[in-house]
Amino acid sequence: MLIGVPKEVKIHENRVGLVPGSVRELVHHGHKVVVESGAGAEIGFDDRAYEAAGAEILMRAADVFATAEMIVKVKEPQPEEVGALREDQILFTYLHLAADRSLTNALLHSGAVGIAYETVTDNRGGLPLLAPMSEVAGRMSVQVGAHCLETEQGGMGILLGFRHQCGSRGDGYGSLCRGDRPLVAAAL
Repeated sequence: MLIGVPKEVKIHENRVGLVPGSVRELVHHGHKVVVESGAGAEIGFDDRAYEAAGAEILMRAADVFATAEMIVKVKEPQPEEVGALREDQILFTYLHLAADRSLTNALLHSGAVGIAYETVTDNRGGLPLLAPMSEVAGRMSVQVGAHCLETEQGGMGILLGFRHQCGSRGDGYGSLCRGDRPLVAAAL
C-alpha cells in the first residue's frame, strides 16, 4: 500500500501521523511511504530521518494526497484537506465527527473511507488508540489547570503543591491562602 503523511495544518498541532520508526516498519513489510517535507520537524524529526527510514519526501501536501492510497494524520482533516481526499482513498486519523456535522458531510461527499482512531477496538473491546491520548489528557489536565490559576491568565495566583499556614486550626494542616484570605478549607 502507498501510505501518505501530510504535515498537520490545524493550529497548534505539532504531532505527526507517523514517526520515522513507524515508517521503517511499514517499509520493512513492503509498503511505500511518502511524507510531506517538514511533517515531523516540530517534534524533532527532519526529512533526512524519514528518508533514512525509507520514505520518499514530497514538497507539497497536495502531492501527498494525490499520490497516497491511505492518508495517516493525527487530527481531523481541515477544509483544505477534505477537498484533497478522493473516493478510492483511506483516511486514518482522529475524526471526532460527533462534534462537527459539516466535516461529517464533507467526508461523506469526498467518498473516502474514514477510519477514526477513537473507534478502533481490540479483541476485548478496549480502545487501544484512544487510551494513550486519554492518559496524556489526564496528565496534562493538572498542568493546564495550574496555568489557568496564574494571575496573568485571570486566575487567583495559586501555586499548586504549596501549603501555607494561615492561622491555626490545631490539626497541623492549615489552609491554602492568598495573602490573608483562605482559599481552601483544608489542604490534603
